[in-house]
Amino acid sequence: MPQSLSLRNALCNKRMLICIFTGFSSGLPLYILISLLPAWLRSAGVDLKAIGLFALIQLPFTWKFLWAPFFDRYRPILGRRRGWLCITQLGLLLSIPGFGWLKPDLDLWLIAALAGAVAFLSASQDIVLDALRREILHDPELGLGNAIHVNAYKIAGLVPGSLSLILADFLAWPWVFSITALFMLPGILMTLCIQEPVIQQGAPKTLRQAVEEPFFEFIHRNGWQSALQILAFIFLYKLGDSMATALATPFYLDLGFSKTEIGLVAKNAGLWPSVIGGLLGGLWMIKLGINRALWLFGVVQMLAILGFAWLAVVGHTLGWLALVISVEALGVGLGTAAFVAFIAQATHPLYTATQFALFTSLAAVPRTFANAATGYIVESVGWTLFFLICFIAAIPGMLLLIKVAPWNGHPKNLSLQD
Repeated sequence: MPQSLSLRNALCNKRMLICIFTGFSSGLPLYILISLLPAWLRSAGVDLKAIGLFALIQLPFTWKFLWAPFFDRYRPILGRRRGWLCITQLGLLLSIPGFGWLKPDLDLWLIAALAGAVAFLSASQDIVLDALRREILHDPELGLGNAIHVNAYKIAGLVPGSLSLILADFLAWPWVFSITALFMLPGILMTLCIQEPVIQQGAPKTLRQAVEEPFFEFIHRNGWQSALQILAFIFLYKLGDSMATALATPFYLDLGFSKTEIGLVAKNAGLWPSVIGGLLGGLWMIKLGINRALWLFGVVQMLAILGFAWLAVVGHTLGWLALVISVEALGVGLGTAAFVAFIAQATHPLYTATQFALFTSLAAVPRTFANAATGYIVESVGWTLFFLICFIAAIPGMLLLIKVAPWNGHPKNLSLQD
């Protein structure tokens, strides 16, 4: 594959279509956990501290690298990627409706257990989807392909974060969760229709190889110092915006917005900025490169956090809500697209599932542990100061770009083709 890529060839190929389905299928279960589930619990009178602690159910996203080698090593009936996708996607389709039959005031521990199971299946699906995307995309397509994936990922959030909330004003919760689960069907259809990627020569042939070799390859690629820098960057780059959006739906509810207003205004206001901005960002990455995109998109991502702080000051104002959410969708979408492209390029073709899972697991640590404390922080300092703290938390990740992805240099630990 040539290293230069025309915009027409970048957009008009089936690999980009597959990225739409991978993003949507990946985003839906996570947004059920971080958007619909908190709204359901808050509507039932569960306090913010308990809702914040529910972030701990996302631990599978942090530890998924532990079982990722199984997906590199073992091959179910439909293939190493398609087979595992079918198993995880069918599991999600069958388990998500279970929330609707539980009562938050009586079954909080059962809800937590079911949410943990959904998180495990979702994290496992992500392992395989990330590996699939890395294996079908050529290197020059990584920026655009991952931008499309991220935008489809965010569009999936409109189902549990918009449609489902609107349905909750008219239907019982069992119906809401069952209808939401049906949106897993497009991902299952994609899995059945695509071809299994060709296994690279030299791929792990034993479980021991699948466990050991990805870590040794990453550490010894450019040395310990470079490896630690890349890991620190992955941990910190999304810390601020991850914390800022952890309690977004309860934040809107506390400002006095109804569930219908949140569904129609707060969520849909971010749709077109997210789609257009993400596509432009992916196209820009073809020309700018991943390094400069991380700098530029990271700045917009930080400004989006300040928008939340401003909204906390002005309060219940639909116009400001729409504007703040639009900027958030643009900034965070752009930042995530560049970030995921960076991670994808850092993986070795022989160990895509394990290394991708390792990097994205590390990125999920702030979302799990830091977000678990967000409810306590808000209760202590209020919404405005909380978002200012999130803004400050985003600064260290930006500073690490000087070492990890300098403006005019090559990304560290990404010299796989050198």
